[in-house]
Amino acid sequence: MIPKTTKMRVARPTDNLEKITDMYINGLGFKLLGRFEGHNGFDGSIIGHEQHNYHLEFTHHKGTTVGKAPTQDNLLIFYVTDAQVWQLCCEKMLSAGFVHVPSYNDYWDVVGKTFEDIDGYRVVLQNREWTA
Repeated sequence: MIPKTTKMRVARPTDNLEKITDMYINGLGFKLLGRFEGHNGFDGSIIGHEQHNYHLEFTHHKGTTVGKAPTQDNLLIFYVTDAQVWQLCCEKMLSAGFVHVPSYNDYWDVVGKTFEDIDGYRVVLQNREWTA
């Protein structure tokens, strides 16, 4: 069993490393935790919060084009319970360059909003508590 203190990192490639890093930092209020260049031909950025048990990593492999998200259902989902905080988060997403889009699965539109980044990947901000 993986201990609760384990950190999880979600990594994905991009053709827009600087832009995508800025979008997620400004849209979700993350911090730049690390950056690397020329690591086996890869450049990357690691973002998140020092106290959270998860990070996002964006990478670019020099000389490679990865293109857009493979589907409209590639999602990162954040549950924000406070309505005022949720609304502020939605506004920050738009000002960071995300585009509000209808969700591929309309379940996410009931009490949430879906935002698409410049790579076509989507972030859902749900205005509810997650329950099992």
